[in-house]
Amino acid sequence: MDAVIEKISEIESAATDIMEAAAQRKKTFFKEMEERTAAFDAQLEKETEKELEELRAGMEVSMNERLKKQRSDSQKLLETMEKRYEEHHTQYVEDLFHTITKE
Repeated sequence: MDAVIEKISEIESAATDIMEAAAQRKKTFFKEMEERTAAFDAQLEKETEKELEELRAGMEVSMNERLKKQRSDSQKLLETMEKRYEEHHTQYVEDLFHTITKE
């Protein structure tokens, strides 16, 4: 009977050791997964920030080009209007005078 009790005690001790080893492996695995997740998140955030910065830079270049074109177009329009005024201002005044005096 003592031999059976001793054998059961050995089995229980071995089972406890196995359970403790499994718990330790589980903790190690969980810690490793947390580290991998943190590294993945950091890498993803870094890549996302890089892509956003490239997008911002591209949009800024595009916006500056559009602004430059708008300024150029506005300047050309203003020059055209000034030229037309210089060439026809006398006619404009006469037309305005006749329009006002007709009534």
